[in-house]
Amino acid sequence: MELQRNSVVWVTGGASGLGAAACRLFAQKGMRVALIDMNEETGEKIANQIGATFFQCDVSSNASVESAAAQITAELGKPRVLLNCAGIATPAKIIGKKGLMPMEHFEKLIRINLIGSFNMMRLATEQMMTLDADGDGQRGVIISTASVAAYEGQIGQTAYSASKGGIVGLTLPAARELAPFGIRVNAIAPGVFLTPLMAAMSEEVQQSLAATIPNPSRLGHPDEFAQLAWHIIENNYINGTTIRLDGALRMQPK
Repeated sequence: MELQRNSVVWVTGGASGLGAAACRLFAQKGMRVALIDMNEETGEKIANQIGATFFQCDVSSNASVESAAAQITAELGKPRVLLNCAGIATPAKIIGKKGLMPMEHFEKLIRINLIGSFNMMRLATEQMMTLDADGDGQRGVIISTASVAAYEGQIGQTAYSASKGGIVGLTLPAARELAPFGIRVNAIAPGVFLTPLMAAMSEEVQQSLAATIPNPSRLGHPDEFAQLAWHIIENNYINGTTIRLDGALRMQPK
């Protein structure tokens, strides 16, 4: 898509990891970045560093999402791009040492990872469809974050894999529905990336994980995720698909 400087970009989960890297790149490209996150302190800090605007939002709450969307549009304008990065990955077995997985656990992951992404998608779409199209008939781009766990979920990832499998499943039909409006819909399925959560683990654990990745045999860099997101935005022929970004990793059962 032909993005003009100051085009508005929404990024959920923008205060850390993959989302923060994307916010940084988008700001460098001259976009008006809405950094959307629950963490006010970190979100404000990063936004100030890169020239973005922070908006606090709980993607699991419809009221919070609708309020944030209205506020962002009022302050920055209508979005050309939505990048959904907000999510959690808390593991739990169906039946573990403490008994059955609480339904609240499963519901929480679905609500944040899947329902939250869909809710942002529908609200961004409402704004994008009223924008002027570019020379190729494009009005907007929506990118959600899936995971390799959508395909090879490990033991303890039933809830997480279900939430990310839902992202993969909705991408094509959403792209088909929004095609008449010139809005493309895609997803990225990252493998194992060096996010703050991963960086907190021991060097031994990091090296062990890196050894399972065929090529390059290392953890992914958040900047590589951001670069792919930018390429998807620019390449109008990428639509309705989920792109794996994993160094040919195929996750083992555990």
